[in-house]
Amino acid sequence: MSKPARSMAPISDADIRLLRVFRTVVECGGFSAAEVELNISRAAISQHMADLERRLGLTLCWRGRAGFRLTEEGRLAYEASLRLLASTESFRSEINTVHRRLRGELNIGITDNLVTMPQMRVTHALRGLKQLAPEVRVNIRMIPPNEIERGVLDGQLHVGVVPVRRGLPGLAGLPLYSEESLLYCGDGHPLFDRPGGEGMAGAVTREDVEAADAVAPTQAQLPHELNNTATATDREGVAFLILTGCYVGFLPIHYARQWVERGMMRALLPGTYRHALEFQVVTKKGAQPNLVLDRFLEVLRGSGESV
Repeated sequence: MSKPARSMAPISDADIRLLRVFRTVVECGGFSAAEVELNISRAAISQHMADLERRLGLTLCWRGRAGFRLTEEGRLAYEASLRLLASTESFRSEINTVHRRLRGELNIGITDNLVTMPQMRVTHALRGLKQLAPEVRVNIRMIPPNEIERGVLDGQLHVGVVPVRRGLPGLAGLPLYSEESLLYCGDGHPLFDRPGGEGMAGAVTREDVEAADAVAPTQAQLPHELNNTATATDREGVAFLILTGCYVGFLPIHYARQWVERGMMRALLPGTYRHALEFQVVTKKGAQPNLVLDRFLEVLRGSGESV
């Protein structure tokens, strides 16, 4: 016989804390990885999960030698918890607006590998927010642009930093900065030691570049046709393959500089193979009042190009 349906008692603060632990465990992919994120022991995490399962009357996950895996009930509970936690934070932000005191959280999603950008507008805006509101908790997630946009739309993120692409009707954009990329090869590549000046004997030509194996990012459309024989989901993956000496690929100038200065990479025909990518800050149109987000955006707009 199936178990009779049971009703859950009203949600308490303790339940919210358990759901936050559950969310972190799922997003980290297991108990071990969540230890560092939560700063508590695996035994404590296991106890919290057991308490939550008893509270909900559900088996949320399987854990053991086979690894961590959500049950179907666990998947549904995780999705429901995201909506609940987002609603809780929305309520807190609205109450903060009433009290005019900057408290709560700022959940921000950022595309990977932007920290080396010379124009550190996001960094300086976060510093300004911390100075204005030391009680605000800042949570940064480094995830792909499509996940950032989805997170802002469904309320899991307050703000995101993404490339300017097609405009989604539910998002408002604030221009941030332009990022220039060049085409690089690594030490050991057949083109690495060839002269770079056009017209010089033995110099690299466009035909040489277009014949070389190239790595393409899966999240971006590039303006140049190359012989793409490999893909990478992020810039670090592109850099890994370039550094093998077997591939050419595009990287932002600020990101590739660390390897160029050490003689491990060089740009190929920078006058030809160059492109710029515009970045923007996105927020949800028509979102509930959020004093923390409003103040962050004010500081960001004030940073301008001076930083």
